[in-house]
Amino acid sequence: MSVSIEVVSQDLKTLKLSVMAAHLEGVLEQARQKNLGILDILKRLLDAEQEERWKNAVSRRFSQSGITERVSIDQFDFHHHKSREDQKTKILELLNLDFIEKKQDVIFIGNPGTGKTMLAKCIATAACNANLKVLFTSAIDMINQLVAAELDRSLIRKLRQYQTPDLLVCDELGYLPLGSQGSNLFFQVISQRHTQRSTILSTNLPFAQWGKVFDSNTVASAIADRLVYNSEIIILGGTSYRRKHK
Repeated sequence: MSVSIEVVSQDLKTLKLSVMAAHLEGVLEQARQKNLGILDILKRLLDAEQEERWKNAVSRRFSQSGITERVSIDQFDFHHHKSREDQKTKILELLNLDFIEKKQDVIFIGNPGTGKTMLAKCIATAACNANLKVLFTSAIDMINQLVAAELDRSLIRKLRQYQTPDLLVCDELGYLPLGSQGSNLFFQVISQRHTQRSTILSTNLPFAQWGKVFDSNTVASAIADRLVYNSEIIILGGTSYRRKHK
């Protein structure tokens, strides 16, 4: 007894293979035209299912990441300042995401408008496209979230949110002091991620001035020591790119 396409299609949907079901008729028509074998048919259907699942997974990564815009390195002007040109090879290598596999950190240092956030977003976008778990946040927003969690006794769960992503991007460190509580919470995040997960940090302050952000030079040194260990440091100079293009 022959089996109808409708029956097979319904079985595929029952098994939550809806993309294979949608492509079934078309692939069978290709098989008739090109004399494809059973394995070829099955491979084409599986490829279609896997491709759609990958696209959906990447879409979820973006929606959960906190990235407000998807950007690519093609939008970054390497000619704006010599520091960008000098470090172009190093920056492009970061987009390969090997540093995430090696559990390394990246620190962007520079004045406002020099490209720190743009580069962090480029790398975060690439990581999402690679189906990696990414979280993009500003330093002060992360601390505010953690302080609120400490008040409602959900701190452990909230800490895990920042400690577990394959890549945590902590943007704009240095614009506001974090105080004693904030400094301790920041240390907990960095300490747990150290050598276990990769972190990208952007800051307008050189390491020597981190005491202005954290509660004490001791805490600042402890945090810097963990971030600098096995990390890539990119120092960006020049005037604000945003002002130039107003």
